[in-house]
Order: sequence, then C-alpha cells, then structure tokens
Amino acid sequence: MHTRFLHSRLTRRMLLSSGVALCAATLLTGCNDATPVFKGSDISGTRIGRDWTLTGMDGKTYTLQSFAGKVVLVLFGFTQCPDVCPTSLAELAQVMKLLGSQAERVQVLMISVDPERDTPEVLRAYISGFDPAFMGLTGSPEQVKQAAASFKAFYAKAPTANGGYNMDHSASFYLLDPTGEARVLLANNVGAETIAQDIRTLLR
Repeated sequence: MHTRFLHSRLTRRMLLSSGVALCAATLLTGCNDATPVFKGSDISGTRIGRDWTLTGMDGKTYTLQSFAGKVVLVLFGFTQCPDVCPTSLAELAQVMKLLGSQAERVQVLMISVDPERDTPEVLRAYISGFDPAFMGLTGSPEQVKQAAASFKAFYAKAPTANGGYNMDHSASFYLLDPTGEARVLLANNVGAETIAQDIRTLLR
C-alpha cells in the first residue's frame, strides 16, 4: 500500500475524530497566540499511542511512561526493510544532529512490525548503526498488534515469490510531547529540518 496514501488516510481519520475535542478546547481558551503551530499535521487531542507494552533492544520492558519528560518520536518499521526504514532512520539521525544539545531531550523509537525475525539482538545491531541513542522495540505478535492499534498504524505481511515475506506498514512519524500526548503526524519525506522544527516547538 502506498505510503503517501496511508499517511493521508490516517491523517484524515485522526483529525476527524479529534475535531470535537479541539473545537471545545478553542471555545474554552479562546484565541491564544501561544498555541503552537506545527509543520506537520496537528493531532493534539487524539490520545493515540498511549496503550502499549514492548521489549526494548536491551531486553527491558518499556511503556510510553518509560520516556516521560522527553519528546518521543515513534515510527514503525523492520530490520529487513529494503528502503523506507533505513532512509527514515538516516533522516532521523540527521534530525538529532540539527537539534544539537536538545537531542538529549528526545527519544526516537522504532517499533518493529516483524516480531518473528526482529529479536532484541537483531534490533540492537540494526538500530545502533544509525544512532546509539535510538531505541528499537519488539514484542509478541499480540503486543505489536496492540501497539500498532494504539497508534492507528497499518502493517501486514506481503509474501514474496521466493516463499519468504516482506512487511507493508505505515511509514509516518508520530511526535508525542513530554507529557505523553500525541501532537504531530509527519510524512516520512518532509525533511530533517521540518521534523527538527516541530520537535523544537514541543521542547519550548
């Protein structure tokens, strides 16, 4: 399934579901010049990405609360991904360089959609090559399914001609603020500076 189509469909779905909450907030607070303006799609109020428990590439158990106080950037992928995943992770490594000292207040998480092959050891070897501060997360098939559902993310096996399989998956970036609230949805091709700018906005 085409990445751009998945991102567009996901954005429409989440913006529609959060519309009532956002309108109510506007009525209560009025116009406020301090309201952040993001380069990506504002998904504040959707409350996505909260309900998951996964195993890190270090073997420890993590939930969203494990990263409280940091801006969290989540993407879904897998280590045998031929193009989108390595390109995305390389771009995010560039984002960390652009952030400078602020990068210490950001945690990048890649949730594997291929738990059969992506063990913690495999994830560690793969993820560390892009940035040692990045964290890869995996789990049982049920845990990965729950995590994807929490983010309203798509993934599915795609059999290959040689009897193996590839993985189709959503390729968007999710930004959550230091309190754990989902705030921004970004296409994976928006560019490092755009991503860095939205992260800086959340760090203010």
